[in-house]
Amino acid sequence: MSPYLLDTNTISFAASGRSPAVLRRVAGHSPSRLCVSSVSYGEIWFGLYRRPEAIRLREATNDFFAEIEILPWTPRTAHTYAQLRTDMERSGKSLTALDMLIAAHALEVGATLVSSDRAFRFVPGLQVENWLDD
Repeated sequence: MSPYLLDTNTISFAASGRSPAVLRRVAGHSPSRLCVSSVSYGEIWFGLYRRPEAIRLREATNDFFAEIEILPWTPRTAHTYAQLRTDMERSGKSLTALDMLIAAHALEVGATLVSSDRAFRFVPGLQVENWLDD
């Protein structure tokens, strides 16, 4: 079974408890099947640093990340990114810079990306699930 790579928006919904559907789906999988790109990890911490008063959210996020593997950016991931970006530019499609990095990470590890961001549907070969729709 392929792993699930949780996108930044999915992590946010899960850690904050704002989506019962996402919480159910996360709880329904072994933590060993869930992972997070180091890119999303950085995005989440950026948001938390911008809100120093969000102490409970920071604690919930720490607890969430303690259970899930954070995938490092590797030279292989960089090559996947470079090829994906080249292919998408040639086809006239693009994503934001960080979304392109996250999509490449999911492709490189053979993961299904869990995101509510519809832009990912344009990434060739990327499997995407939206757990908000549960």
